Amino acid sequence: MTEPQKRDRPWLMRTYAGHSTASDSNALYRRNLAKGQTGLSVAFDLPTQTGYDSDHILARGEVGRVGVPVGHVGDMRTLFDGIPLEQTNTSMTINATAMWLLALYQVVAEEQGADIAKLTGTTQNDIVKEYLSRGTHVFPPGPSVRLITDMIAYTVGNIPKWNPINICSYHLQEAGATPVQEIAYAMCTAISVLDAVRDSGQVPAERMGDVVARISFFVNAGVRFVEEMCKMRAFAQLWEKVTLERYGVTDAKQRRFRYGVQVNSLGLTEAQPENNVQRIVLEMLAVTLSKDARARAVQLPAWNEALGLPRPWDQQWSLRIQQVLAYESDLLEYGDLFNGSEVVEAKTAALLAGAEAEIAKVLEMGGVIPAVESGYLKSNLVASHASRRARIESGEDKVVGVNCFDTTEPSPLTADLDTAIMVVDPASEQSVLAALEAWRGQRDEAAAQEALAELKAVAATEANLMPATLACARAGVTTGEWSFALREVFGEYRAPTGVGGAPVAVAAEPGGELEQVRAAVAATAEELGAGKLRLLVGKPGLDGHSNGAEQIAVRARDAGFEVVYQGIRLTPEQIVSAAVAEDVHCVGLSILSGAHSELVPDVLKRLRRAGVEDVPVIVGGIIPAADGEALKAAGVAAVFTPKDFGITTIIGRIVDEIRLANKLQPWTPAPTAATN
Repeated sequence: MTEPQKRDRPWLMRTYAGHSTASDSNALYRRNLAKGQTGLSVAFDLPTQTGYDSDHILARGEVGRVGVPVGHVGDMRTLFDGIPLEQTNTSMTINATAMWLLALYQVVAEEQGADIAKLTGTTQNDIVKEYLSRGTHVFPPGPSVRLITDMIAYTVGNIPKWNPINICSYHLQEAGATPVQEIAYAMCTAISVLDAVRDSGQVPAERMGDVVARISFFVNAGVRFVEEMCKMRAFAQLWEKVTLERYGVTDAKQRRFRYGVQVNSLGLTEAQPENNVQRIVLEMLAVTLSKDARARAVQLPAWNEALGLPRPWDQQWSLRIQQVLAYESDLLEYGDLFNGSEVVEAKTAALLAGAEAEIAKVLEMGGVIPAVESGYLKSNLVASHASRRARIESGEDKVVGVNCFDTTEPSPLTADLDTAIMVVDPASEQSVLAALEAWRGQRDEAAAQEALAELKAVAATEANLMPATLACARAGVTTGEWSFALREVFGEYRAPTGVGGAPVAVAAEPGGELEQVRAAVAATAEELGAGKLRLLVGKPGLDGHSNGAEQIAVRARDAGFEVVYQGIRLTPEQIVSAAVAEDVHCVGLSILSGAHSELVPDVLKRLRRAGVEDVPVIVGGIIPAADGEALKAAGVAAVFTPKDFGITTIIGRIVDEIRLANKLQPWTPAPTAATN
């Protein structure tokens, strides 16, 4: 009989949090720490993530929605007021502007009297997955890799306990990645970054082990927890091999695979949301059961994330799930439970072999950056996601409460939807804008402009950008000013959408739903005298979650539509201009950030002002029921939320709305031979 051993120390327990304003988020962090949370995980709002000040046109409606707005060192000071940074492990989910946020964090820590060499935490700083999935990239790949390299070199020398990059496969899974793709593409990113640091000459060869020791990963854990656990074991084995063989790191401690995890948020369902609790628990087990591949930090979503912004109580529930496992169960008293398991070893080996084959293919292309720029990686993810969606729609993959076992008793958790989620006060955006204007008015303007000029001068050389960025932070420069100074030098980048290269995921079988929708599309185009029906898929604002929009675009294409999809980060004005220029028959807007209440009515007004009256506007996203009704009252033809999982059905509804808007009779399929 195996005797229990001394209990291991639990993983860091976090909740991903931040909203409205820096002061509101500070109060939330203090409450969470008082409840036993052992690390902070900062969610920044989309303007902060994408390098815009809160008063930029693209930031409208997005300020404080999905995270906290941090526009300058004063906001960072407020965010961590009363929280000793030298004693706090802080994770910051920030990528394109990671260098800037780390600089603000360091300056505030110095103001607190901290020894920056003792700071612990993580900046995500993985721009590759932004090009592929999350969409908060700003600069082209070359300059982005330079920013990452400069940060790593700086932290290894000055903040040695900090993880300067968190290679993030989390969003790759949400974008459709299979476990093999998730391992392979994350590892290719790590190889690209380590090669860049090695080749930059900023870190002596004998210190590459120190660099490797500070590389961490951030992964996704889905509900197939056996497969997910084996994925983590394969990840750990591959990292051991790559760091030893490619980089010659001989210290086993430096080669240790270190990762944090957020379990799958986009796999949570709006239908029967109480089922999300057991999904979260199973997903957590995937990254905690196996000691040899156990996460170093875990943050769990809340049961109601498919409905809207979780309340503090919902986040507390997720924290308590972790605490029960860590402190009430005996999990941490034993070694690895799966060593010697033939099933686990076989599955792990299969995932490892598949990942190594895919890595070899990417490296043959020249590495992860050429594979991004060519569209290869994005097309693969869009195709995998389309295949996964097709399996759910066909019922091959079961989702309880969605495509099976969907009869339900009324849920007391959602009896009052208006109180089941937290709503950000619209007035908070105005307070942020007023505070930003006041900040600019009271700073030393000459010092700020001098710091920005120096930043641009350094960006035009090969010198490390971190010192100039720190000078900007100390001079009171804003997030947008820092970002736009670098935009002037580096330019901006629009990543491939992957839609054009995605293969057909659902066959138009005789008598099947897609065949009927294709017939409806063709018939409607003929009746309107158009060669093809044209659908504009637009993403207004800064929300970069493009997975849903891409799947609608691909299925509409397969149904016979001509699809106009220009990717993410568009203003309402740009969307309307494209709709008019392309003479589209329908405008589909996708927003998951909560900015729908402001951006969608703006699109409607601009369409009417342009004289477009007969083009229906449909909206998809995480939209509370009350907001959906308000959008319909404003003129939106249809609203789709995560509960509407049948994409072909949605395309059929789009055809119906086009016919209704053009005063055509409802389309009915011609009778087949079987029904004659």
